[in-house]
Amino acid sequence: MSETTLFKRNMTIATTPAAELKYRKQVESQIRANQDNLNLLTHEGSQIAFEIDPKETPVPDPNLKVFFFDIDNCLYKRSTRIHDMMQVSIHEYFMNELEMNAEDAYKLNSTYYREYGLAIRGLVMHHQIRALEYNEMVDDALPLQDILKPDNELREMLKKLKEAKKIDKLWLFTNAYKNHGIRVIRLLGIADLFDGITYCDYAQEDTLICKPDPRAFEKARVQSGLGDYQNAWFVDDSGNNIKTGLELGMRKCVHLVEHEVDFNLGATPKGSVVINDITDLPKAVPELF
Repeated sequence: MSETTLFKRNMTIATTPAAELKYRKQVESQIRANQDNLNLLTHEGSQIAFEIDPKETPVPDPNLKVFFFDIDNCLYKRSTRIHDMMQVSIHEYFMNELEMNAEDAYKLNSTYYREYGLAIRGLVMHHQIRALEYNEMVDDALPLQDILKPDNELREMLKKLKEAKKIDKLWLFTNAYKNHGIRVIRLLGIADLFDGITYCDYAQEDTLICKPDPRAFEKARVQSGLGDYQNAWFVDDSGNNIKTGLELGMRKCVHLVEHEVDFNLGATPKGSVVINDITDLPKAVPELF
């Protein structure tokens, strides 16, 4: 019997209908506040300049040069502890939506993350949870505006990269759903500097493909119009994701390690370049600036 099955059989019901209703009302209120904030953004770089879901994919160009950027814990510092905030949100979702006590919620979340890479995969497979609803209750409900502000240093670095014209496209490549990724770059004031986004599509519940799966990289390659991985640069805080990029033949892969390697995300693979802050990128790829 698998560990997942044991948890499903033994979990203790801990919430009440009243508690679940209160939880949902709190989440819905926060989502409205988040959307209101997003609608009022006027700072430079707060509006996206690309089509999020274009109807057609570009013809692969063997000469096109693309720089792929991870978003979470990469474009903003891991020390902002948004990841921790997200884990709290996931934990509350498990407790309220699956009617679990705190201990069982923690164990099952950890098990799904370890077995499937994303908690939502386990929820869809074993609990008939709708992935888009989960995304709304967890990611969309995070009060990111309380933490993320326009980052002028990051913006200037990205502008210099674009203005050098050594790269044809700056492309976002995230395991989050599009709502979360777009909200982050708008809050940071860099949304106008990117040419597109490849995200984990929660609407495709039967095929939730995410990094480090090579199929996720192939999706990013096709959507960006990249013809040859040799013309790709990539920065990510996950050693596992960087490892896949190197194996696929990307020109240069940059592992962002803010303080120390998170071995849950994989060690720094041989052949990659390490930086401690995204604004150190010019030191890692001076040939592009």
